[in-house]
Amino acid sequence: TESKYHRHAGNLKTRSTELGSAVTGSSLTTVLPASPTVKKSIVLSSESRKELAKQAKVTKEERRAQIDGRHRYMISRLADGIDLSEQQVEETIISDDKFQLIEQFFAPSGLKKLLFFYQDVLQQKSNASLRPDGSTNNLPQKKLFITMGSTEDFTGICAFFLRTSDEVITASNVSQEVNFGMFDCTNGNILQGVEFFLSQIMIPALKSQQNWGAMKEGLKNSQIQEFLYAVDKFVSTLSSSRQNIEDKIQLTKADIDIYVRNLQNPSDYITAG
Repeated sequence: TESKYHRHAGNLKTRSTELGSAVTGSSLTTVLPASPTVKKSIVLSSESRKELAKQAKVTKEERRAQIDGRHRYMISRLADGIDLSEQQVEETIISDDKFQLIEQFFAPSGLKKLLFFYQDVLQQKSNASLRPDGSTNNLPQKKLFITMGSTEDFTGICAFFLRTSDEVITASNVSQEVNFGMFDCTNGNILQGVEFFLSQIMIPALKSQQNWGAMKEGLKNSQIQEFLYAVDKFVSTLSSSRQNIEDKIQLTKADIDIYVRNLQNPSDYITAG
């Protein structure tokens, strides 16, 4: 540039200054990163929303086509236990981001457990208006969803499926190879939910069990009796722990500074005592 247009140093300096001002005033300001404290809202165009909705619908229909007797068995158990219609449960499952966990559960040597939570979840209204601070009004709403059990807080009902072997789960063996159960821990009362499940469901079922496999004597076998006694004792301890937690006395923190700030001699300590 210097050799072609401005061979004089004075002209070059002037031109450079003008160029710097022009760049600073226009192009550079467009690429400066925004302050990390500034909140940005991503607004999708109507075309983008339509495309996402279309893709979601295609995914749901593909999953619906995969549903067979195994899924129907699980849907039926969930509907009966949570008091939802089978259609509601089916729609929830095929719309869940963790739908693939079901297939992993059915696979040979697959997942040992499959969990569903049914509890209040903050739902954003589709037509919710933004607040002055950029947030939206979120309302709690009951929702059924698949979970690994390690990322969400458990505050409602947990429905679980457990495998009894490493065999592949098929429509013909799902009722024999998969056990279903529920914990009702509404409002986060997990100890009460576990206590109820063991005392009202598991222990009565165990004590009415006739076939104990290799233990031909059944309930007369000393090892089985010791096992049932241990389970009873555990439930009793669990119940005592829960009651102690519920009936605990919370002592108010005392500020003893007002009593000791003016202590100067032994007689003051005696008086304070």
